[in-house]
Amino acid sequence: MSSTPPWVEGNSLPRPTDIHYQNNDGRFHRGHHKYEIKATGDAAKNYDFIGARPPGKKTNVIESIGHLVKSCLGGGVMAIHESYKQCGLWTSVVLTVLLGIFVSYCMYILARSAQKIYGRVQVPAMSYPDLAQAALETGPFDKLKKYSKCFRYAVDFTICADLFGSCCVYQIMISRTIKQLVEGTDDISPEGNPPLRAYVAMLLIPCVLICMITSLKYLAPFSIVADVFILMVAGATIYYAVKMAELTPAEFPIFKTVPGLFEFMGVCVFSMEGVGVTLAIENSMEEPKKIPIVLAGGMSIVVCIVLTVGFFGYWGFGEKAKSPVTLNFPLEPFPIALKVMIALMIYVTFALNFWVPFDLVWYYIKQKYDPAKYWLWERVYRALFVFIITIIAVIFPAVTKFIGLLGSFCLSNMGFIYPAFIELCLDWRDPGLGVMMWRLWKFVLILIFGTVLCIVGTYSNAKELIEEVF
Repeated sequence: MSSTPPWVEGNSLPRPTDIHYQNNDGRFHRGHHKYEIKATGDAAKNYDFIGARPPGKKTNVIESIGHLVKSCLGGGVMAIHESYKQCGLWTSVVLTVLLGIFVSYCMYILARSAQKIYGRVQVPAMSYPDLAQAALETGPFDKLKKYSKCFRYAVDFTICADLFGSCCVYQIMISRTIKQLVEGTDDISPEGNPPLRAYVAMLLIPCVLICMITSLKYLAPFSIVADVFILMVAGATIYYAVKMAELTPAEFPIFKTVPGLFEFMGVCVFSMEGVGVTLAIENSMEEPKKIPIVLAGGMSIVVCIVLTVGFFGYWGFGEKAKSPVTLNFPLEPFPIALKVMIALMIYVTFALNFWVPFDLVWYYIKQKYDPAKYWLWERVYRALFVFIITIIAVIFPAVTKFIGLLGSFCLSNMGFIYPAFIELCLDWRDPGLGVMMWRLWKFVLILIFGTVLCIVGTYSNAKELIEEVF
């Protein structure tokens, strides 16, 4: 998942905490309210949610595809090649494509579920937490309705855990790059003088300072530059892989270990998951019903880039492959310049990545304080959160294991289990479970996959993280 929130450029997309609904008086109000079914059947299907949305800049299909690609590609793609090394080259190639299709389908489930419920509750736009709450409150399971706010908070928590965890990943990547440039060696180890953890700790003050920027308009232009550098990294990976490869792809192992498989799946899902911004993109489109085209086009590009970096990164650098992928490039003028620029871009995207979950958390925290003191307390909490993130990164500096943990725990829930459950709630009565209850079986299959990835992947990656520390 990317660090770049797509709603920051010219405010073309709504922020997750800025989604509004239209009340009977025609005015739009902030979310966090109780949802009720106000229409059914044809009345719900014919609800004009596009016309009911507030005026503003809308995105066409091409622009929406661009936003999706920007949102999905982030730090994970810089480490995907090392997870290929843990799993096996050809198994990873096949699974990258299959997981890409599966991730895309679950994002489609989320968007389609939102468009179903708009008419039922007469609300023209929703964020992911809004949809989770509304699905339970209007769903068929009466005993679960009282837990609708808990479901909303579970989605909020998962988003925050994923994105704050991504900040830890970025700090580790920056530290590894700085360590290599300082030491001038291809061998990057956690030890040394100073050790890797010392470099991570040294980033505390710079990260606190950049996170004091509370307006995204100062950071947003760098997101485009960051995307350009990711494409440059993909191109450079192909070039240096072909130049430095010692074996042919056929000589690489097809499959390695089961723990490596789950580490790969976690990193791969993390590298291309964009479920957190799916509804923000849908809410901003001129023609929201063309979201399937956006998902198909955007995710095809994302899968191709992830596959390129993963395949060529492992093939070219073999068993010595390190993360981020730029560490494997030779210490020559152009690669050194690219490493420096990537480190700077990751530093800026740290602030972008931090802004999204902090904005979500701050919405709840600030209610405890006098509005006149928001300026002070917001900065205090920003510094506190960065301090906690840095402490975690210092304790667990194994970057691919950390990414695998985030992908396994956060995105198995946010990307697979939650969307499938939301769809089941909405389809239970209308249109029903279908012949042979195929909609129920589809939910069960997605639930099993997500649960296995969550439990086994989280355990496997957490175990290896802890073993590296102790």
